[in-house]
Amino acid sequence: MPRAAELKKGQIVQINSQPYIVSHIEVKSPSSRSGTTLYKVRFNHVQTKQKLDQSLTGDDMLASIDFQKRAVQLLYLDADGYTFMDNEDFSQYTLTADQLEEQIPYLHDGITGLYGLIVEGNLVGVELPAVVEMPIEETPPAIKGSSASARTKTARFATGLEIQIPEYLETGEKLRINTETGKFMSRA
Repeated sequence: MPRAAELKKGQIVQINSQPYIVSHIEVKSPSSRSGTTLYKVRFNHVQTKQKLDQSLTGDDMLASIDFQKRAVQLLYLDADGYTFMDNEDFSQYTLTADQLEEQIPYLHDGITGLYGLIVEGNLVGVELPAVVEMPIEETPPAIKGSSASARTKTARFATGLEIQIPEYLETGEKLRINTETGKFMSRA
């Protein structure tokens, strides 16, 4: 049984004997000494996608649920949504853009390290790897001249993701991006 302080985005828990997936976590630290840290968590029901917002303290316990975590790969995108294939039994699952929301900018052809969360034979979500590698699609050229500060510029990727990168990087270079923070880590 996970505590509220241990929750991660994409984790599946049981609330009122129903499966919910964690879609957003906001941590509110108190300003007084004796206050407890609050975790405002948004859950989405696995099947109905109904939202449920709860405020929890760090010690609140949540019931875990029986689910499988299996390696999957992105096959293709069409009008129905994103289709994934189980790497073990080759079964295919489709998730809509609404189900993936904030993960879409990181889903590109050839992405590795994806895990599917399967509850009762249905794919309910995808867990991204901690780091993805993508080539820069478009970025302005670096401005020549010395600077005492580390300047950044905006880079756009084929998936539509835009992040701030150091000024010396150029279009076509492959970068490592942290999927939790959405920030540049290093060259690949």
